Amino acid sequence: MRAMPERSLAGRLCARGILISALLVAQEAHGASIPDAPTVIPASLPRIATVDERFQSYNIETVEITGGRFWRPYRSQPDADASREKYSNLFQTRSPIDLNNTRLRKLAAALAPAYLRVSGTWANSTYFSDSGDEQSTPPAGFNGVLTGRRWRSVIDFAQTVDARIVTSFGISAGTRDAAGGWQQEQADRFIGFTNSIGGKIAAAEFMNEPDLADIGGAPAGYDAAAYGRDFKLFDAFLKRTSPETIILGPGTIGQSALASDLFTAVAPGIAAVSYHYYGALSQRCSGDRTPQTALSEDWLEGTDRALAFYRDRRDRLTPGKPIWLTETAETACGGNPWAPSFLDTFRYLDQLGRLAKGGVQVVMHNTLAASDYGLLDERTLEPRPNYWGALLWRQTMGTSVLDAGLPVQAGLHVYAHCQRGAPGGVTLLVINTDRDAPHALVLPTASMRYVLDAANALDTHVRVNGTALALGADDTLPSIPGAPTPAGPVTFAPATITFVVISGAENNACR
Repeated sequence: MRAMPERSLAGRLCARGILISALLVAQEAHGASIPDAPTVIPASLPRIATVDERFQSYNIETVEITGGRFWRPYRSQPDADASREKYSNLFQTRSPIDLNNTRLRKLAAALAPAYLRVSGTWANSTYFSDSGDEQSTPPAGFNGVLTGRRWRSVIDFAQTVDARIVTSFGISAGTRDAAGGWQQEQADRFIGFTNSIGGKIAAAEFMNEPDLADIGGAPAGYDAAAYGRDFKLFDAFLKRTSPETIILGPGTIGQSALASDLFTAVAPGIAAVSYHYYGALSQRCSGDRTPQTALSEDWLEGTDRALAFYRDRRDRLTPGKPIWLTETAETACGGNPWAPSFLDTFRYLDQLGRLAKGGVQVVMHNTLAASDYGLLDERTLEPRPNYWGALLWRQTMGTSVLDAGLPVQAGLHVYAHCQRGAPGGVTLLVINTDRDAPHALVLPTASMRYVLDAANALDTHVRVNGTALALGADDTLPSIPGAPTPAGPVTFAPATITFVVISGAENNACR
């Protein structure tokens, strides 16, 4: 492990809790300000988009349901100079996730309503057995087995926590005839069983990431033409067996000529555009990112670049159809060592703000509770910083997206929504990505502030207005009090995330 730099990221931020408390007191007493702070008038912010009520959603990978090999968590959390942990084995064999766990259900339900996507690379090669018996050895052409009993547990979990199921289907050698054509028997068995036990598939992609077909179980040489032929069969099959299911596609992860060709192949048949986005590979897969770049504008703007690629093709090939981001997280391959820390909450919430403003209807975080990028720690199911950020978003940000009137600029990102559950109210999400300097806004209306920060950026515990967030007895979620803030200048401390709730905004677009 390399030595910490003298002026490390953690060192620069370690006293932020004191600074936040001081700013709160100073503003309440004196209206502390920063010269040339822009003014935001909540009452006049126009509506620019509306997102799905299940906009903020999550994945539980198929391999979590079946049990099997998934990304091995890092052995330790690094300091700000992040050591390069190398593995001879990238994966860890794990037992199936316990979807009956009370804590898991309580925490998932607190994010409701949501979509629950059960898919991932492993889903492409998973055999579905409608019997309740466990099968340790999958049939030829498959790498895993999903039993009817385990799928029933998914449906029960989803119904309990108010999550609608999104999935994909097997496409590996076991689903193909001698000529390599896709056969529907497995998909038909899966849909028939789901319907027979009162389950529903809200939306589905044909397969996971067809632009990574070589690692996703597809036949050798699988290309856009082959994908297009398979998709036509899938389209007809799903419309016949589950006509209420929204057909998504192409579900690609890249921004390449191949991804474009795959999009073209399915454009006539999809009801909504789906894509995946990871800004980079994690260290686990030899990625070279460090914590020092996690708040950079270039890193955060990657979300906009990926959306622009898919929106451009949507506008040309299938105009007007909604866009869903069905898989995203800090980095691919399970996330970096700092994915569980407060540092990634900037990316997570900034991404939600950008995508809502861009008109994306649904964003599915990978994962709910597996590997380093999970919202919950996979061993303890304790909430990580991103979970607390997700909870505050759910409690304060409504489905109507407003134009905050300020461009995203270095150090100050401001997003606006109608307040959830309060007609006329407005919520601002203000992200100060500057590690050293405060920023300010002038608000002509009194508000309540919820300032997220941590002892240092790599901490896996967060505070709101200086109070640590933690589960209570019987896993109850804490009451999160806001800080009353008078009209006038509002200062935002370095490297903080603030939800500013303005219930008295009287914005007519929010009624």
